[in-house]
Amino acid sequence: MTDIAAGKATFTSFEESTAEDWAKIMVSIKETQAIVPDRIIEQLEFLRNDDAGFPVNRLEHCLQTATRALRAGEDDEYVLCALIHDIGDNLAPMNHPDVAAAILKPVVSQANHWMVQHHGIFQGHYFWHHIGLDRDAREAFRDSPYFDYTEEFCAKYDQVAFDPDYRSEPLEHFIPLIREKFSAI
Repeated sequence: MTDIAAGKATFTSFEESTAEDWAKIMVSIKETQAIVPDRIIEQLEFLRNDDAGFPVNRLEHCLQTATRALRAGEDDEYVLCALIHDIGDNLAPMNHPDVAAAILKPVVSQANHWMVQHHGIFQGHYFWHHIGLDRDAREAFRDSPYFDYTEEFCAKYDQVAFDPDYRSEPLEHFIPLIREKFSAI
C-alpha cells in the first residue's frame, strides 16, 4: 500500500496490520457509508433501462410496489423495502432477493428483512407453474412467523405492480426516505 502520510494503511496482509492502519480505514468506511444512499439511487436508476420483457421497466415495477404500499398506509420502513426489493435484478436476477435483503439488513426489522429475502419464492406462487416450477415452493416456509407477512406483501403490492397505466410516485419522491434510512447507520 502507499505511505501513512497519504492516509492509507501500510500493511500487505491483515496479519501485519496495526491499530493506526485500522483507524485510517475506519475513516474511509464512514466516508463510503455516507455515499450509500447515492449508490442505492444509482442502482435503482439502472433498472429504468431494463424491462426484461415485462410490461413495465424494473424501476417502474419497484416504484409501483412502493407507491402501492405507501398509499395503503404502510410505514416508511416497509415502503423502503417495497422500493428496494428488486434492486438486485440487474446484478443477479436469479438471486436478486438476497442482494436486496443484504442492502436492507442494517436498516430494517427482522420481519422486513425476511420478507425481502424470501419474496422471490413467494412471488413464484403467481407464475412458476407457467415456467415448469412449483408454484407452492413457498410452503416450505409455512412455519415461519413471517410467512403471512411476506405472502401479503406479494399479493397486495409486488405481484400487481406491472401495470403500464398505474400512476406511481417518481423516484424523486422516495429519495428523502432512502437518504434518511441509510444515513442513520
